[in-house]
Amino acid sequence: MLSKSAAGQFGTTVILAGLAMLGPFSINTYLPSFGEMALELGTDLVALQLTVSIYFIAFAFMALWHGAISDSFGRRRVVLIGLAVYALASFGCALADRIEQIWVLRAFQGFSAGAGIVIGRAVVRDLHEGPLAQRMMSQVVLMFSVAPALAPVIGGWLQVAFGWRAVFLFLSLLAVSLLLATALRLPESLPVVSRQSFDPRALLQGYVEVFRHKAFMAWAAAYALMFGGSFIYVLSAPIFMMKHLGLAETDFIMLFGPAMVGMMMGSVLAGRFAQRMSQANTLRIGFGCMAAASLYNLLISFHMPAAPGWYLSYLLFFNCGMSLVIPVITMRGLDCVPERRGMGSSVQLAVQTAFNAFLAAILAPLVWGSVLMMALCATALLAASALGVWLAWRMSLTSASPAC
Repeated sequence: MLSKSAAGQFGTTVILAGLAMLGPFSINTYLPSFGEMALELGTDLVALQLTVSIYFIAFAFMALWHGAISDSFGRRRVVLIGLAVYALASFGCALADRIEQIWVLRAFQGFSAGAGIVIGRAVVRDLHEGPLAQRMMSQVVLMFSVAPALAPVIGGWLQVAFGWRAVFLFLSLLAVSLLLATALRLPESLPVVSRQSFDPRALLQGYVEVFRHKAFMAWAAAYALMFGGSFIYVLSAPIFMMKHLGLAETDFIMLFGPAMVGMMMGSVLAGRFAQRMSQANTLRIGFGCMAAASLYNLLISFHMPAAPGWYLSYLLFFNCGMSLVIPVITMRGLDCVPERRGMGSSVQLAVQTAFNAFLAAILAPLVWGSVLMMALCATALLAASALGVWLAWRMSLTSASPAC
């Protein structure tokens, strides 16, 4: 039986994982509905793809502020407001009858969805240090890892059974459930004495310090580039799954299932490695796993086998390596700005999301016409990420923050 403190920590971890899940659910759940939405709203796939880009742009912009606001007013209050706005925006999407309305409401989803994941990272770092923080982050990633696979499966079922509007009703109900759990069970992790002034000049100075911190920005860029190696397939899922692999709306588990299993495997390993292996060796193993998966993906994409099963190993092993190094990259970045962890978490996510918007609006449409082009793009992103990690590590050796 869990002790009271262990049970409380587990409950906090579950809530933080649920808050992190809101982002993947916002993107992946309605992908199987693109076909029906295009017909009913009288639009095309390009306009629907814009709903993804708008979400990312809004998410990236507001992600810059969630952490800074929580540094001043506390973590819990900001999360609750964000969830309330998200629930209302999702309900509005379910009632929309024009694509322009979806664009506006997706922006509000983006403005609010980031509160949970941004502040969740800061909460982990508020509560723990060193290996304990790394292990708790790996536990959050482990639970969160089911979201990218589960979301399109749920979306496909809802689409087939009830239509696309039911998908957005589901997202609204999910946000309401998280709001209640946060209100009842999530503790406030930032004491009043540790809060920062919300003075505009102090905020501006804080942002300047964070953005000018070269090691911190290198860690943030490396994370975004690495994530892109997997996310390019998520953004291209309707084309990759239905056109190239000939699968149906309910078959998205073929893409997201291996990714989920890989994320879970990597998260379990990350938790074990936290106290048994150096961060440098963890990074080497994780990037080695992703590099091997990328070379395999290039090989099979060049030969273009017809069976979708050939592509599953890449998604499994790439995501395994990625989730193995996520806690290290995240914590090392936040340790570069120990006095501004909320703001640092905001900037981390803003950099990642801004890059995701670029992937969704420009890069994914450029490469999704060919499985080989997708594989080349993913491999190039991984190589750039590895370079970013190498630079960040070297710069951290001379940083004023020793743990950075």
